[in-house]
Amino acid sequence: EVQLVESGGGLVQAGGSLTLSCTTSGFTFDDYAIGWFRQAPGKEREGVSCISRSDGSAYYGDSVKGRYTISSDSAKNTVYFQMNSLEPEDTAVYYCAARLYRCGSDQSGYLYWAQGTAVTVSS
Repeated sequence: EVQLVESGGGLVQAGGSLTLSCTTSGFTFDDYAIGWFRQAPGKEREGVSCISRSDGSAYYGDSVKGRYTISSDSAKNTVYFQMNSLEPEDTAVYYCAARLYRCGSDQSGYLYWAQGTAVTVSS
């Protein structure tokens, strides 16, 4: 059974940091790209970052570039999302999702999704 389990969300003050984790099981970790998405209240879900295990490439959306860092640990089948300099606009439910081989902007290409973890940034 494929599973993606997130942890690390919570409440933080503006300027603070959080690290989200996405631990996977049930598929070959190195064959997949793992993306992070977020959905703010009243807004559509957007892609914010992705890391491709096949070629090591990482991508960031403009809104998080320079503040967030994505990394992975193949020994633990886990992808981490370090979020620094958090702003109230970062408040959202964050999801990790798995896509075969390489990152892509089309969310329908991500086959497996985690349950989501809430991040709230207070001003």
